[in-house]
Amino acid sequence: MGGGRTKRMPRAERERQMLDAAVEVIARHGYTAASMDEIAELAGVSKPLVYLYLNSKDDLFTACIRREAAALTEAVRAAVRPSLPADRQLWDGVQAFFTYTTEHPDGWTVLHLQARTHGPRFAAEADAMRAETVAFVTRLIASAAAEAHGSRDLPDHEIAGLAAALVGAAESLADRTNTTPTATQAATTLMNFAWSGLGNLMSGNRWTPPGGG
Repeated sequence: MGGGRTKRMPRAERERQMLDAAVEVIARHGYTAASMDEIAELAGVSKPLVYLYLNSKDDLFTACIRREAAALTEAVRAAVRPSLPADRQLWDGVQAFFTYTTEHPDGWTVLHLQARTHGPRFAAEADAMRAETVAFVTRLIASAAAEAHGSRDLPDHEIAGLAAALVGAAESLADRTNTTPTATQAATTLMNFAWSGLGNLMSGNRWTPPGGG
């Protein structure tokens, strides 16, 4: 049993082992079918120790979601340098996003699939991460528009909508990235989709519906 291999180590390191194991098991089997016995075994601890540290299976899952969300958000933020042109900022952020989801497929599965399909408590955790990402992209687009026009030419609701659409497209594409495209290929695809449109907006070339409505 895992308990036979338990040894003293700092609490933070022990919790990291438990969360690593939980993310792997939940991604493999799904949250409902994930076994606390298997998580404990993989972490090299006893099942009672998992409960002692993380209280319940629900709390363990919540901790996994929060950790993966924080790591992904930090990876994207760290990649974006405000001193660079807007398209380069977006490229760096998008590439960091796909690099992270490609290198951490289990974490992405937990965050994007499992968290959203096992009840409102867990979905709310994933939604909080998504809202933070959308807000970050909204600020980037607003800054780009202000830089291009001298004043912000796009209305707030359009900027927010563009940011939400971009984040949604990135999430959908990330679901494919772990099977065929590389992170760079996925980032290039998204930039081809997004920046051709955003670039035209920054240049004042806006599409209008037929009839000018």
